[in-house]
Amino acid sequence: MTPTLVRQHRPHADSTPRVDRRARARDWSEIQERMLVPLYEAVYERLEVGPGTRLLGLRCGAGLALLLAASRGAAAVTGVDSSPERLALARERLLPDARRGAHGVHGRTAVTLVSGRPGDAADAETAAYTLVTVFEPAGCFAGDAEGLDEQLAAALPRAGRGAAVVLAGWGPPERCATSSVLRAAAKPADPLRGHSWRPARRDDLEDVARRAGLKPDGSGRVACPFGYADLDSAVRGLLSTGLFDAAIAATDAKQIDKELTEALHVHRREDGTVWMPNVFRYLIARVP
Repeated sequence: MTPTLVRQHRPHADSTPRVDRRARARDWSEIQERMLVPLYEAVYERLEVGPGTRLLGLRCGAGLALLLAASRGAAAVTGVDSSPERLALARERLLPDARRGAHGVHGRTAVTLVSGRPGDAADAETAAYTLVTVFEPAGCFAGDAEGLDEQLAAALPRAGRGAAVVLAGWGPPERCATSSVLRAAAKPADPLRGHSWRPARRDDLEDVARRAGLKPDGSGRVACPFGYADLDSAVRGLLSTGLFDAAIAATDAKQIDKELTEALHVHRREDGTVWMPNVFRYLIARVP
């Protein structure tokens, strides 16, 4: 979660409402993306990301996970995303002196940013990737992992044998306070095929890995609380994920803003901040 929370589920083009994509990307970068930092750090710590790492980040968003890998001394990071607005922010973070180029160096880390789908990264690096990540969490809407196995398969030709592939997903709803907010605000989209809310299932990530020809090799859970300065920031942050675009298309933006605000009131604290404890799950799989 495009996690993306995070840019998790992308509605079909014909159901996507008109939104200010630059503003959404900025809200993602400034408000929402940091919520998944504990997930990024836990994975990087477990896999000992460092000078020997050549990372391919699929659905990399505004590049925060890539930046954290570079700060650990990764030899190379390649990010792929279909959102030009988010990639522009990733360039600001990782390639500020590259004059809008797609290649450069951040510290000692070689950086490549690719606009397009995961398969477009196959030839972005000459050396094999040692780690592939999809940090956009799955398991929030019915069908939100559909096609991910094919996208992984298209991106893996340049991954070395035994390379780690990391997938992320929502934890059980009873441990994710945000689940109730997603369910309430996304309800108007239920009639649209593939956009109904459903709880994460235990084997969602394993199923994707096996369909992509990968071998599961461990998993973990990470606490990723969503904290916001106020209700407005919470609404903007959650909208930036794209999770509510189908609901907006089914009704209108003002209605979904209202639904979100009402659903968030229960999570508002006395000082006006909004706090929602969540647990996310990650799966490590290996390239055979």
